[in-house]
Amino acid sequence: MSKFQKKRGKANPAVSTASLPDIIFMLLFFFMVVTVLRDAELKVKVTTPFATELTKLEEKSLVNYLYIGRPEAKYQSVYGTRPRLQLGDKFADIADIPLFLEQHKVKVPENKRPLITSSLRVDGDVTMGIVQDVKVQLRKSGQLKVNYSAKKKAE
Repeated sequence: MSKFQKKRGKANPAVSTASLPDIIFMLLFFFMVVTVLRDAELKVKVTTPFATELTKLEEKSLVNYLYIGRPEAKYQSVYGTRPRLQLGDKFADIADIPLFLEQHKVKVPENKRPLITSSLRVDGDVTMGIVQDVKVQLRKSGQLKVNYSAKKKAE
């Protein structure tokens, strides 16, 4: 008889699934850490106008968002119904713009600071008076890259 015999009829063992929960939890934690949530709750009504010629902003981390519109219904008892400026997550005055810009600039690497853009998200029903005041303050603060947010017009 031979010393080595062929084993016939034995099936390969099943793949162990004991480590699957560990892998799933690692993926879950990864996506929880990497996901960026909205950093500002809108307190003003902003219905951006429609436009035909649009360009998409490349790096969202280099964009300051300034919202201009009438306060939502739950804030109208405190702030009234006049158009207001919202910087980040709170209502602000036009004089607060330089500090807001500086706080954002500190978070950005120094080589990318010239690429920072201020994006004005303005409600379509707001008059240009407050928008012009914001633009003047941005100019005084040295923020010259400004754009208006708009929705693409359906053709």
